[in-house]
Amino acid sequence: MPSTHISIRDTHYFSSLICDYLDETTLVKPLFSRFPNLDNFKSQIHEKNTNFDTSHRPILVETLRKQYESTKSSKTTIANIDALLDHDTFTITTGHQLNLFTGPLYFLYKIISVINLTEELKEKYPSCNFVPVYWMATEDHDFDEINFFNYNGTKLQWSRESSGAVGRINTEGLEAILATFKSVIGVGKNADVLLDLFQKTYIEQSNLTEATRYLTNELFKSYGLVIIDGDDKNLKALFSPHVKQELFKQTSYNSVQETNKYLKTHKYKVQVNPREINLFYLKDNNRNRLLKKRERFFVNDTDISFSKSEIMKEVECFPERFSPNVIMRPLYQEVILPNLCYIGGGGELAYWLQLKSYFNSENITFPMLLLRNSVLITTSKQIGKADKLGLSIKELFKKQEDLIADKIRQFSTFNIDFTPQIELLQNQFLYLHELAKQTDKSFSGAVSAQEKKQLKGLINLEKRLLKAQKRKLNHLTSRIIDLQNELFPRENLQERQLNFSELYMLFGTQLIEQLVLNLQPLKKDFLILEM
Repeated sequence: MPSTHISIRDTHYFSSLICDYLDETTLVKPLFSRFPNLDNFKSQIHEKNTNFDTSHRPILVETLRKQYESTKSSKTTIANIDALLDHDTFTITTGHQLNLFTGPLYFLYKIISVINLTEELKEKYPSCNFVPVYWMATEDHDFDEINFFNYNGTKLQWSRESSGAVGRINTEGLEAILATFKSVIGVGKNADVLLDLFQKTYIEQSNLTEATRYLTNELFKSYGLVIIDGDDKNLKALFSPHVKQELFKQTSYNSVQETNKYLKTHKYKVQVNPREINLFYLKDNNRNRLLKKRERFFVNDTDISFSKSEIMKEVECFPERFSPNVIMRPLYQEVILPNLCYIGGGGELAYWLQLKSYFNSENITFPMLLLRNSVLITTSKQIGKADKLGLSIKELFKKQEDLIADKIRQFSTFNIDFTPQIELLQNQFLYLHELAKQTDKSFSGAVSAQEKKQLKGLINLEKRLLKAQKRKLNHLTSRIIDLQNELFPRENLQERQLNFSELYMLFGTQLIEQLVLNLQPLKKDFLILEM
């Protein structure tokens, strides 16, 4: 399939922190240990092997086998789970919420980035094994973020009451979403496959955790993907020493606060702010913040409280009741997995970059951080339209207003750019400012006011001329807008708006197959893939 790339920075869809991270700038280097390239994995493997508690491996494998008991997994996945007993086996991990029917398209890109990186590493380091892992965010409780997906402009939303960890929510009520999906998807072989997949995922599975495991396994089992649910007593027991540290020493708060000061000093956006205790109390259908007041611990919005000795006993007897938030979940993952690298989106990597000092304080190896692949999927017809309109792929990433303005200037028979006139006017006023210095302040103020007025007039004239030409060239601008809206729905990246089902209707099984063939996780550019 034809493909091309543009730099992440040139898309203008990623933060300065992420762009500077990809460029490995001096300011960002204190926030990570090793940048992900093939050679650096040698040192990462050595450090993780030295620092990882090998007693965790049998518990991890036993837990995964139990979680897969009712899942028809592939021989490759089973082999990968068994391989985790070996001290020379490591994981490459991504995480994602339990979005309805995968949610945005980039879910696929995360998983495939992980799969493809394990293949590259196996080729580079044949004496080791590398297992692709998807960490399900089963303990999240923001149901409104995950209860919908988009299909051809229709928002299919699951409305119901919910509380607590989303993974525990039963799938009752999703028959209505299936009925709506049937009404909008149309007919054909690919439609039948998608509807059957939705049926078996959400109607035949009992809760959102089981449904998401089933769906993801069906899409990726042939590639050996291992899916893990962290909402598990045995896994939480491995993490309990760090839970105690959090409760009694507030280690994450102190470490992350210092990093946040550094980010703010250098004008980077802080993605997340730590709480004094970054844990929830998870029981039945509730997930509530843990608070410390004086010498007691309280479960927010409940009557539950503990003394120091009582909460110590609670951690030891019921580790599953302590749920890490966004600050502590990365540490939990790295404690229980022999993980080398975490692959995530720009927002995810931004908060991971806040955590290195916290990992150091807990003596846990900080993983490599890799920005997932980003993709714009196009058709030959769309590429042909762009060529006829004189549009490059890079231009299509511009904001629509800027793109239209640029093309109107380009196709007009006269120059709409008033920059030379503005510069001439500014030069003329330089003389008047010098003259004003020799008189009184009132004249100086009058010169400034007149300059501002005339500059504003020129800028407004340019805008009016541009608007008039836009009307005159409406036949052209409307075609540009239509094409950009096809490729950038709601003036956003395709991968953040579309659900995979929309493209599966066009390409069927070729969709995932071609993505696996074309995604290069260690290549730092944005992929444009023509299918």
